[in-house]
Amino acid sequence: MSMPVLKKDVPIPIQPSTPDVALDAAGIVALADLATVQERTVLTGTAVYLDALVLCPGIHMQQSAPELNLGEYPACAALTTGYVFRIENSAMVYYLQQIGRTGQLTTLNVLPGKTSGFWSALFSHQNATPVSALAYGLIIPLTLTVLVLLGLSEDWWGIVVIMLLVISRLCNIVVIRRRSLPGWAGAPEPGVQGDLLVLLSRDRWIRIKGLVDDIKLVTSGQWLRDQTRVESWVTALATVLVYLDAALASNLTQFGKILLLALLIGSVGLLAIANSATKELLMHGKVVKLVGERKKYDRRLTLAEELIAETKRDDWAIRLGMIVKKGPLTHDDMRATM
Repeated sequence: MSMPVLKKDVPIPIQPSTPDVALDAAGIVALADLATVQERTVLTGTAVYLDALVLCPGIHMQQSAPELNLGEYPACAALTTGYVFRIENSAMVYYLQQIGRTGQLTTLNVLPGKTSGFWSALFSHQNATPVSALAYGLIIPLTLTVLVLLGLSEDWWGIVVIMLLVISRLCNIVVIRRRSLPGWAGAPEPGVQGDLLVLLSRDRWIRIKGLVDDIKLVTSGQWLRDQTRVESWVTALATVLVYLDAALASNLTQFGKILLLALLIGSVGLLAIANSATKELLMHGKVVKLVGERKKYDRRLTLAEELIAETKRDDWAIRLGMIVKKGPLTHDDMRATM
């Protein structure tokens, strides 16, 4: 007597119904020149390893984050010593551009951040807000969900495309973390309090307070050092992977293309929310935050006179061109330069 043959159930890949729309160029969305990833790099001062699962249009432009300041390096003066120099940290300049307001004095404080090496390498929590943390945190399960759905639908090309983006992100993360290590920041002045006045374009005035060594760390030197030859090769590989990804995206199923578009658009939207909700700058372990309310002035001379009365010196104002004097060594009445 023959024995009954037991049939083993074979899982059937999910094949949901999809709209009949041509999406062969879905991968081109990854090549959109959006600055969202660059802005995130500026606000956190570096890159973290969880960023590898944050797949947004413009990830191939992350190494160009120092260009967000549009070439502006504003003049500033130390109100305590009278020295005049420029803010050389391009990330700090971009942050000042975003937080400053025309005709108003914005006061910032530079504070030490909380040190936690492991968690800081995974997520920039030191300047995170509940909204920014939630928005950023939603991107990670979104990426993992898309990978699971692609696996269940047996869209292997889709998994390849996503993993190429992850590898590209990892390449950029490693290079950014190496380039953003603290470099030259001037001679140490332990325990000395600093007070800077920065004159930005469009008549935006920023006052920065804190320890001199902390202020130097976020304003002096070079934020991202120049790439080494090997780092430039890694960056080039990461860029080529993104373009290759756009070419391979046409091999995805219709469902896979829809998932890829949803992932790219959803991730960049959530990351934009996280960026807009991040009000503080994290740079080399220091946190730059807004203090108090912005103060309006009807003219720049009024601001200069008020700060001169507070600091009991006017050499910084003369060197910044905020006031002039009738004689170089006299204390005659001031007049505005504009």
